[in-house]
Amino acid sequence: MGNGGSMDNKWQEGFEARGGQFEGVAVCFADVATELERMESGAFLSPLAAFRLIKVSGEDTSAFLQGQLSSDIREVTPVHSQYSTYSTAKGRMLANFLVWQYRDDYFLMVSADIADAIVRRLSMFVLRSKVKLELLDGEWHLLGGMGGDVESWLAKYVAIPRAVHEVASAGDVVLIRLPSGALLAALSEPVREDVMAAMPDLALIGSASWLLRDIRAGIAWVTATTRELFVPQMANMDKIGAISFRKGCYPGQEIVARTEYLGKVKRRLYRAEVAGEAAAGDPLFIPSMGEQVIGHVVNTVKLSNGKNECLVVAQEAGWEESIHLKGIDGPILTQLLLSSHDIRE
Repeated sequence: MGNGGSMDNKWQEGFEARGGQFEGVAVCFADVATELERMESGAFLSPLAAFRLIKVSGEDTSAFLQGQLSSDIREVTPVHSQYSTYSTAKGRMLANFLVWQYRDDYFLMVSADIADAIVRRLSMFVLRSKVKLELLDGEWHLLGGMGGDVESWLAKYVAIPRAVHEVASAGDVVLIRLPSGALLAALSEPVREDVMAAMPDLALIGSASWLLRDIRAGIAWVTATTRELFVPQMANMDKIGAISFRKGCYPGQEIVARTEYLGKVKRRLYRAEVAGEAAAGDPLFIPSMGEQVIGHVVNTVKLSNGKNECLVVAQEAGWEESIHLKGIDGPILTQLLLSSHDIRE
């Protein structure tokens, strides 16, 4: 995803001892082909180094977040998580999150490279509210995992959630069932050594392979290079339960609502494959529009065959001709099947 933030040194060292190679907040454990084989085997663990956690606490937290984020924060409970977004007054996304509640605090999982900026911006609007925002580097650790062995191991700490967005917690461990079928585990520092020591000898995958799972599940992530490029519906945030059209005001709400009710979502999220180098934020073009940009790459992962698998925001009509990367003479995108069902359970 992007760079920024820091992983706790002891946590990082534990994964380095298992073959992990860190570059900024990205980690890999093997070559692309090997990691994808591990992922597709259906049993793996991944340290989620490309994300950071923002903790929001204080007696006014729920009301504060309700007035800033696009989802209905009242639906976030200790047993139910939710996706959400944060936008400018013009309705352009600055960030998106996975949000859950643990005890009396709210946790926002966000791309690591924008976490500092989001905390600074949200803090500007706290004013006299009894709200505290803080980044939790080193205090909590994030793991993604899937497979029977992973679930058997985690079941020693807490009951395994089954339904999408179901949350289970016990002691210093929080588990969340993700739309992709995998589990997200948030582990607080007091259990780190125990968890690392007890971690089963399972296949490990890195940041790119985990991102590929999100790409295939249709879960887009805003990063530093895509801030303010998309209205939430363009990135299908409405399809994953990240927008409430029944709640009160929040930044960009008027634009988001107008886009919904007037049916003016001309650009949508698609999954695609393209040859050559691709990066988040790269522009897309179609011959009939010349040099006018018709979309952007949102997230991308380079595969072992040299191609990139991506989530892109593009004009739907663009697929009727050919969508090109970086210029009208650039590589042509091939549209792939995208999980487009409603996953707000």
